[in-house]
Parts: sequence; structure tokens; C-alpha cells
Amino acid sequence: MTSQSLILMLVFFAVLLVLAYPLGKLISQVADEKTNVSGLNWLGYLERGLYKLAGVKSDQEMGWKGYVIALLVFNAFGTLMVYTVQRLQFWLPLNPQGMANVSADSSFNTAVSFVSNTNWQGYVGEATMSYLTQMLVLAGQNFFSAATGIAVVFALIRGFSRHSSKSIGNFWVDMTRSTVYLLLPLSVIFATFLISQGVIQNFSSYKEVQLIEPVTYSVPATGADGQALKDDQGAPVMETLTTKTQTLAMGPVASQEAIKLLGTNGGGFFNMNSAHPFENPTALTNFFQMIAIFLIPGGLCFAFGRMVGDQRQGIAILATMSILFVLMALGVMAAEQQAHPAYAALNIDQAQSALQAGGNMEGKESRFGISASTLFAAVTTAASCGAVNAMHDSLMPLGGLVPLAFMQFGEVVFGGVGSGLYGMLIFAILAVFIAGLMIGRTPEYLGKKIQAYEMKMTSIAILVTPILVLAGTAIAVMSEAGRAGILNPGAHGFSEVLYAFTSAANNNGSAFAGLTSNTPFYNIMLAIAMWFGRFAVIVPVLAIAGSLAAKKRLEVNAGTMPTHGPMFIALLAGTVVLISVLNYVPALALGPVVEHLQMFSSASPR
Repeated sequence: MTSQSLILMLVFFAVLLVLAYPLGKLISQVADEKTNVSGLNWLGYLERGLYKLAGVKSDQEMGWKGYVIALLVFNAFGTLMVYTVQRLQFWLPLNPQGMANVSADSSFNTAVSFVSNTNWQGYVGEATMSYLTQMLVLAGQNFFSAATGIAVVFALIRGFSRHSSKSIGNFWVDMTRSTVYLLLPLSVIFATFLISQGVIQNFSSYKEVQLIEPVTYSVPATGADGQALKDDQGAPVMETLTTKTQTLAMGPVASQEAIKLLGTNGGGFFNMNSAHPFENPTALTNFFQMIAIFLIPGGLCFAFGRMVGDQRQGIAILATMSILFVLMALGVMAAEQQAHPAYAALNIDQAQSALQAGGNMEGKESRFGISASTLFAAVTTAASCGAVNAMHDSLMPLGGLVPLAFMQFGEVVFGGVGSGLYGMLIFAILAVFIAGLMIGRTPEYLGKKIQAYEMKMTSIAILVTPILVLAGTAIAVMSEAGRAGILNPGAHGFSEVLYAFTSAANNNGSAFAGLTSNTPFYNIMLAIAMWFGRFAVIVPVLAIAGSLAAKKRLEVNAGTMPTHGPMFIALLAGTVVLISVLNYVPALALGPVVEHLQMFSSASPR
């Protein structure tokens, strides 16, 4: 651990809190359908125009079942649109490079990925997607999937704040207001900032430039079927290539980059994502990209406190998220600053100095170094974003364990836009239930009794993703089609598969890499994990919202357990960690833990 890492963490949280607190007030106004949003009243014309165009009656609210049906229909239609545009993009406009139509299995995977706010990418963006595909359906779903998450958390909060009510809001209104008053203005502001720093925004054809010197490089060889070739020992066969020119991809990047981060989507315009200088050109853009990822999830915590009438409740949730994040982020920072044992055995100097970063610089951008790269890795996997500025496959074993653990917590440590807060509130319901069992009282949270129905729905919401992750990983490592995509044998290869299904089912979208995933097997398996990891959680959450809204609000009395103090924060954090440990420790032991032991035992002197 270095002083640079600690200072960066401190500055990051200071800036985040300064920006998130006022944003929380704006979000609470967005959630109230009858309230004008301060400073953005002029957008009311756009809001009302959209209602009129769509035939939406904004004054009619929905019960939880109606809310679920509207949400699922909207997202199913969005999936169909993303799939269709990919399959037809060769004949559509804004395709200066003549990108071919995308294959059926890849189109299906990408459609589910962007609709579910996962943004898993099994393709190379600049070599696969036309400008129209990128900015119409992919960037469009970046807005819609984020707004869906916000709508769900609004509905759940109304379940706590209302009493004896049959409705939890109007899905179409929540979607529209979240997009018009929150996501769109923030994206315009952030995109303008990114353009000022050098992120490109154009519709030009790709540029071919001459290199000063020819470059020779090695890549894994592939067969006629597109699969990686391997030698008799199972190692990938490499082929050597030489090039004298480089093609620079162009495109409307800044506009997609802004919502990619603010909406915790994560899908990059380019294959290198936020490590690409056209997406993330400077240390300043790197810092504010991390802020953008946490900004709305942090603001939602403050909005939650306002909406339930007790700001302390939102601060308690935010404190729980922050404690878990800081402890885990410091862990990955320390792991990557550690000397690699294989290099140490060769007497290679890895100490930090004025001339070198020290530690494990493999897979990291020299522009950002270890501190900014590891903090980014922690932020993006804690927040269900999936954008990356370094290669997670190159992290030390324990460094790679941290992003895995963040996702396996259920993406509730800040988490995705909306999904992080409603996921943490589900854990809060479980925490008060456990506390109630300990003291022999009916559990309550925010004045609502937590009874059998809520616990059944909570159990479903919590258990869906571990089932998808562990079952998917098991099927992949047992099947020939799943093993064919693994380039690294042993524990690291297992970690790559485990990471892929963890990322998909928890709607993160980042990848360990090293796994050939753009195959029919992985495209279909991961799409299933992404769809059910998103909507099989949302449905029970909305069922809980409907049940709570129908209940009477209980007054606080001497026997009510406080849910805003240090004891509750510790209980909530412990519940999140305990559930993750019970679900995933055996799998983690087979992957990063074994790899860590093998790495350091093989490098130690005999």
C-alpha cells in the first residue's frame, strides 16, 4: 500500500460526497411525479410531450403486478430492437466501414446484455458495430436499462414510505422522468467535459496512418472454425505478424461514453474500453469516470433518506456501502503493489521509486499506474458497471479475487444505478429479520413488518444469482464446448469461467479475458444468466414493494430496533459478507486462492 493510493482514495470519496449530496435532492424530486424538478422545469414540455406521444396517462398509478408487466414488456421489446438492428446493420445508414450483419448468437447475447444493464461484450466494438448500432440501440439501451433500475428502486422506496396503498407508482412515468430529468442532463454535461479532454465525437471513416517503424507481434492462432489452436500440451499456438500501418477507429464516442459510466452500463465503444485513449485520454478523465460510476448510486442513498422521511436511513446505507468498498479496494491496491514472485526469483527490481511504479504493472496503463488502475477495477466491479481501464486477467490472484467478491456480494456495494440500492435494501430486510429472530420480536424495517411473504421474495432475490453463477460455471467446465474457450489451464482458467458467469449473472459486464466467449455456447449461456440475473431479481423486489405499500406504517416505540446507527451498519455489512461467503467460498478456493498458493509456493526457494 502506498501513500499515493490512500490520498487518491481520500480525494475520490471527498469529491463523490460533495457531488452526490445535492444530486440526492434532485433525485428525490424526480421520484415525486407531482413535483417539479428544480432548475429543470423547462424540460416539463418534453416530459408531457412524450406522455402524449405514447398515450400514457401519467396520473394513473399501477399495482406491483401491472408495474412488472409494463417493465417486462418494455424490456422484451428493447431486446428485439437491439437484436434486429444488429442483424440488419449492413443495409442501414451510418455504416461508413461497411460493417457486416452480426451473427445470430452474438446479436442475441448483445441484445440481452445491453437491455439487462450488463453490457457484456463478446465482440470487438470498432470491428463489429456500425455507428448507427452503437448510438441508436446500444447507447439507447444504456439510458433505458439505467432508467429501469431507477424505476424499480423508486417503486421499492414507495413501498416503505406509503401505507395502505394498492399502487407503487407508474412505470412509464418513472422511466420518463428518470431519463429526462436525470440521465439526459448529466450525460450532456459529462459528454461535453469528455470532449474538452480529447474524447472523440464524429462520424468520420476510420483513418489509416503510417507507423514510424514496423511492429512485429504475436497473436493466438485460430482455425477455420474460429477456435483457438492448441499444441499437444494444451498451450495456445501463437503466430507472428508484422504491420507497417495502423487503422484508427473513429466514431461518436463521447456521447456513448458519458451514459456508459453514469448509467453503470460499462460497454465500451472500443474493444479496449476505458483503457483506450479515445475513450479515456487523461488522468483527469480517468478520475471523473470513476466519480461518474458512483455518482448516481451515491445520490440515490441520499434520495432514499429524503423519500422515507429520515435522512439517517440513507446515510446508514451509504456508510455500509462505503465501509465494504474501502476495505476491499485497499485489498486490491495492496495486492497489486506487491512484488510478483516469478520476477523476484529472477532478481528483478520491483520496488517503487521515482523511476518506476513498482509492483505488478502487467496489464495496466502506464498513464494511470497501479493506484488509479486498481481503484478503477474496484469501482467498476463494485458498481455493476463493467468498464475497465486495465486487464483484470493480469491482476495478481488475490487482486483478481476482489473484483470477483464485489460482484458476488450481489452488486450491492454502491452497485448499479438503482439496482445497487434495491439490492442493499433486500439485504437490509434480511438483516432485520435475522435480528428479530435473535431477540424474539417481529422484525420491522422503516415502520413496516417483515413477514413470511417478504422473506420468501427476499430469499428468491438473493438466491437467484448464486444459482446462475455456480450452475453456469459447473456446466461450462464440464462440457467440451465450455472448456474449448479456456486459454489458460488450471486454477486461472477456472477463475476466468467463474468470473464470466459471475459478471453475467450479477449484470456487471467486465471480463477476466483469456476466455474465448464469442461462441454459440457462451453467447447463449451467458445471455440466460444475464436475463434471469436481472429480471428474476426485479420481479420479487417489486412484489415486496407491493406488499409493503399495502401495509400500515407502525409508530416507533421502545422495542423498535434502530436501523440508522453503528450496530445496524455492522449487522447489514455482516449479512452481505456472510451470504457471499456461504455461497461462493468453495468456488473461490478452487480459483484465485489456489492460484495464489501455487504462485507463491512455486516461486519460493527450495
